[in-house]
Amino acid sequence: MRSILFILLLTAQVKAFSQSNLKSMNNYLKETPILNYSDSSIQSLVIKKDWLTMDTIERVKSIYNYVRDDIKFGYNLSDDITATQILQDGYGQCNTKATLLMALLRATGIPNRIHGFTIDKALQKGAITGIWYKLSPKNIVHSWVEIYVNNNWYFLEGVILDKEYLTKLQNKNKDCKTTFCGYGAYTDNFENPPIEWNLNNTYIQDKGINQDFGLFDTPDEFYTKHQQKLGAFKKYIFRNIVRQKMNRNVEQIRNGR
Repeated sequence: MRSILFILLLTAQVKAFSQSNLKSMNNYLKETPILNYSDSSIQSLVIKKDWLTMDTIERVKSIYNYVRDDIKFGYNLSDDITATQILQDGYGQCNTKATLLMALLRATGIPNRIHGFTIDKALQKGAITGIWYKLSPKNIVHSWVEIYVNNNWYFLEGVILDKEYLTKLQNKNKDCKTTFCGYGAYTDNFENPPIEWNLNNTYIQDKGINQDFGLFDTPDEFYTKHQQKLGAFKKYIFRNIVRQKMNRNVEQIRNGR
């Protein structure tokens, strides 16, 4: 009798755990105002790329490579814009590329979450110069995506710099083989940074992390609690002057200048 009761109790516990785990996974797939993946532009892209016909590993690789290389490195209007706006812009930085990556992965059934940080502004030197660099905040809001595949969580930060831009940056700094900080990168393996995903973590700015905000189910939740600390005047200057200068500097590198 006791053994039967034990089995029934164990079964109930396993069922409760499974239901809890399922609920948790559903949180990592839900759509939000920022992760607006039911929009026709994202759904059309999913169909065009045949992502739903691929197995899980190939699907993640293809989506990851698309966000890394087809969405160029650049600075958007703000961190908390929607996935469709990032897709329309055609460029992004750590936070906005993370948003688009999350939306595309969720649209194709890959659970994911966001990990929030700040990074030292030193890694943006070169992309931002002169007085604007001096006036920029010491700590920059940063994030990467974590995906759940094959019962493991993988960290995807290496999606930030498109390979064309990174290659030109490497060519411009050929003498540097190890630690490099600037122009949007901060890595201790500049010659061969871990930016390719094959069931592994990827990184390109992780050496600049100086504060950990923890895990969030969605970027909406993250940006409700953590925004870049800029006053109204500085925010206006960044959006309308500094951001354009940074994008021009990035484009000059991409063009080999």
